[in-house]
Amino acid sequence: MHITFLGGAQEVTGSAHLIQTAHSTVLRDCGLFQGHRKDACAKCRSIGRIARSIDAVVLSHAHIDHCGNLPTLVKHGFAGPIHTTHATADLCQYMLRDAAHIQEKDAEYINARLERKKLDPVEPLYSLDDVEATLPLFRGHQYHQPLHVTDDIRVTACEAGHILGAALHLFEIHENGRTFRLGYAFDLGRKNLPILRDPEQLTDIDALVIESTYGNRFHRDINQAEDLLAGVINRVCARGGKIIIPSFALERAQELLYTLNLLRRNQRIPPLPIFVDSPLTVDISHVFRRHPDLFDAKTTALLQQGDTILFNDSVTYLRDVEQSKALNHDPRPMIIISASGMCESGRILHHLKNNVTDPRNAVVIVGYQAEGTLGRRIVDRAPELKIFGVMYPMRAERVVLNTYSGHADRNDLLAYIDGVGARCTTFILVHGEQQGAQSLAAAVQERRPGARVLIPARDERIAL
Repeated sequence: MHITFLGGAQEVTGSAHLIQTAHSTVLRDCGLFQGHRKDACAKCRSIGRIARSIDAVVLSHAHIDHCGNLPTLVKHGFAGPIHTTHATADLCQYMLRDAAHIQEKDAEYINARLERKKLDPVEPLYSLDDVEATLPLFRGHQYHQPLHVTDDIRVTACEAGHILGAALHLFEIHENGRTFRLGYAFDLGRKNLPILRDPEQLTDIDALVIESTYGNRFHRDINQAEDLLAGVINRVCARGGKIIIPSFALERAQELLYTLNLLRRNQRIPPLPIFVDSPLTVDISHVFRRHPDLFDAKTTALLQQGDTILFNDSVTYLRDVEQSKALNHDPRPMIIISASGMCESGRILHHLKNNVTDPRNAVVIVGYQAEGTLGRRIVDRAPELKIFGVMYPMRAERVVLNTYSGHADRNDLLAYIDGVGARCTTFILVHGEQQGAQSLAAAVQERRPGARVLIPARDERIAL
């Protein structure tokens, strides 16, 4: 048995791991690559070469870098089941349709420019029709429900604590008269995140595949989130500016609304209007309402007290394009939460274009920004930002709040590794850039002398 790392190896996007035995082939995740357009597109299309050889897909969660390339797989001939949790199956209906819409619109925009230059047009990676062919393949399951995805591979999903419905996986692989227990702990969440339950510990396993996204970094205590966000809002409001927050439509936006609701209720911030300018976020928030059984005890208690959390008078959800454009001409201080989270597409680009040159405003980064993305340039304090092909001087205040990260940091990762037990002798570090992965690997090797600690490259195959 072996794993081939088709993506999410020495990088944090495009997660796709091919688990193969003598009789079965299962793909764990099938995510979109994010970054420079030409390179990302080539990587995404390459999944087509294995589409017809896969028996089943096991999907961890609904973030696009984990599920977003599924329609490409189906477009090239995959017709097997996609096993995931019920909440993830619900979320993917919206996430994948939105991904197709963005790609079609991007292609339309690019082709208009190419036509003027008399160059050949580009095609979107996949269409809405490809998404509609993908959605019937989803099979929803409960946590802790062992499932034979093939005759020799059984999978059990556990709470990941990362986003709604996200799962860690235990793969029990039967081969040559023995059972090999392979744990997948990415994306691995953090304890005490708003709304979500804490991640569960996998134990009694032979090998662990774990992320290294923050393998060399530490997060601030999540309990500081309210204080840090309140400070930014009060500071910007005092100078009459706007707070622009690029946010993933899934989970991060809901966590922000949860915190903003608490701050307003406790009168720690002024009654600023809050605009959620993302049709996808509206749909995702409704999915949250359908799965209250996945909330943590604190959120459940608030709901029982009648707190609406995501839907209340202070929040305006925008679908209409004209309403979105109107925000650019509204002089009031306000909070604008818009997608996409890495500033690579969507309405956030228009809000950045119209607001980054004003020093009264602030751009607040609340999630990981992959290399090559516009969001990463903001984090790296680039003096100018290229938006829609035009350079804009970055004069707005930049604020990076890693407090909100849904990924485990170095301490969390090492604690999780300590918790798997002595049986585990192989640790495979993925979903991280080189520096973070190498730093974490050194720490694991120090704690586990004699263990096999690996950092696979893209397309590398490792025998188990």
